[in-house]
Amino acid sequence: MDQYIGKMLDNRYEILELIGSGGMANVYKAKCHRLNRMVAVKILKNDLAENADFRRRFRDESLAVAQLSHANIVSVYDVSRSGDTEYIVMELVDGITLKQYMERRGKMDWREALHFITQIMRALSHAHSRGIIHRDIKPQNIMVLRDGSVKVTDFGIACLASASQTLTQEALGSVHYISPEQARGDRTDARSDIYSAGVVLYEMLTGRLPFEGESAVSVAIQHLSSVPLAPREIDPDIPEALELICMKAMCANLEKRYPSADAMLEDLEKFRKNNSVDLGYIRADLEEPEDHEPTQAIPTAAIQAARKERTPAEEKKRDKKLIAIVVGGFAAALLVVFLLFKFVFSGINNNPAAQSYKVPDVLGKTVEEAQQMEGIKGVFQIEVAGSKADSNYQPGQIIEQDPKSGHVRKNNLKITVWICAKEETNLMVNVQGEDVQDAKVELTNLNLNLNVQIREVYSDEYAAGKVISSTPATGESIKKGDSILLTVSKGPEIKPVTVQNYAGLSVDDAALQAENAGLTVGAHQYEYDATVPEGSVIRQSLAPKTEVAPGTEIVFTVSKGPEPSQTTEQTVTFDIPGEYLNPELGILNVEIRQDTTVVYSTTVDTTDPAAARSVSHTFTGDKGTSITVYLYINGTEVASQVVSF
Repeated sequence: MDQYIGKMLDNRYEILELIGSGGMANVYKAKCHRLNRMVAVKILKNDLAENADFRRRFRDESLAVAQLSHANIVSVYDVSRSGDTEYIVMELVDGITLKQYMERRGKMDWREALHFITQIMRALSHAHSRGIIHRDIKPQNIMVLRDGSVKVTDFGIACLASASQTLTQEALGSVHYISPEQARGDRTDARSDIYSAGVVLYEMLTGRLPFEGESAVSVAIQHLSSVPLAPREIDPDIPEALELICMKAMCANLEKRYPSADAMLEDLEKFRKNNSVDLGYIRADLEEPEDHEPTQAIPTAAIQAARKERTPAEEKKRDKKLIAIVVGGFAAALLVVFLLFKFVFSGINNNPAAQSYKVPDVLGKTVEEAQQMEGIKGVFQIEVAGSKADSNYQPGQIIEQDPKSGHVRKNNLKITVWICAKEETNLMVNVQGEDVQDAKVELTNLNLNLNVQIREVYSDEYAAGKVISSTPATGESIKKGDSILLTVSKGPEIKPVTVQNYAGLSVDDAALQAENAGLTVGAHQYEYDATVPEGSVIRQSLAPKTEVAPGTEIVFTVSKGPEPSQTTEQTVTFDIPGEYLNPELGILNVEIRQDTTVVYSTTVDTTDPAAARSVSHTFTGDKGTSITVYLYINGTEVASQVVSF
């Protein structure tokens, strides 16, 4: 049984179950009793926690990462220590790793890959702006949530790992995503994360890794010296611009790689807006120039002549020199390969002079007997982890040991053992239909130290978190230390939504169909369009035939119809010329005309001193246009004006 299951850290975090394990830490599901919420607790493994300097760096790095706050980064709630246990409390993410997602989906549609890589780069941009480099970007460290968003995990652990030059077995699993400078052991910066992100994008687009090999060494060497097959050579449907972004991110030459996450995000945004965008560079710009001398034919006659000019003694001396150069060069090459292998994959032995000890077999011995054994006494420390019932051994005898016999140790000279206890039995209780946490409490109350394992499956019958069945079944005999498998519902299987083409539909019909399909309709955008009827969808934010997670937001751009013309008004006033105000003229017929059209007419009595001496009219026209208007008196044009709108 895991030593932390059921343990309370700082009288606050109750450890419930193991949900993940890596090279440096284990991750547990836990309940925060202070805030009454479920969290994830990452605990350093025992062998690392014993190193005080490592614990200090772990705490410093974790506190730095705790300052990160971004929608695409798993939140760190707390960094603490309980006794000798160093731990980080993080957001409990409801989702699966990007690696698991790709294993289920295979090669992604490039639109979905664009959706994921954009979020990953936003997370890296935020972290880099605060001086945090991840150094272990890979699909296993990226969580895909039910709403289609992603969260990058393991920032603190990755940063800390960079402090050590020794690569663990788990680190070797990252060799497919390692940057060339990491493989060489050079200084790393934000560009190392960009390279790894490029590999992730490559894998999403093509459904395969850029480099494969029979060993980690061969893969690392390819990162250093090879150029991967272009994504479009695997799938011609991948847009050329997206291929360029991927290959630029994966440039082995640091100077040709994206200098920052923001620079890569800028190109991704350009591509998102225009799939045919010209990014300002081509594939050839990303390739290393070939620097080979041309092969030249050397005439045989010249060789013979040169040999004749040398004495036999000189010839012999030259041959010895040539052999020395060849042997020296070959030895140097072997040394480089050996150092590369030793540095990158074997790690640096911090204590090469340490004596090795072979772990003896202590099974069947009592602890007292084991402590007096040759090869144990004065070398190894025996530590009892607990007891289990085992019919093959007598009570008090050692039934299990870690490390197992035959293993060789240079440090951490400790053998953890489990002692045979008296077998205790009971009957399996009925937990079907119960909440999984309640079921685990019931099993704990049996006091049989049961190893409860969880298997999650989709179910239309049982709500998420409910127990579907147990193995052993209800009523079957169980004994202390037995493994109990609870099959727990994940709820109905969430299938991806295929986006339909809503263009041309009325916005109400489009919104109804989208919501019925499982999408979330965002706030509509409106613009004028003379070709699409008012109230109909011009375009949509999600491309048709794209598969997205349920609940993904779709935004419709809706037509406002043809753009209305913008008009303005101008008032024109004409003064009646003085020669027409003679009382002898009597009644005047006054007109204002636009071209030949009379738009205003009146009469003026010149014998009346109070009669108007001017006429006005207001004209309407489109902005930016102009017209000419005329004043006519008794049928004769007497004045004109140009009216500008």
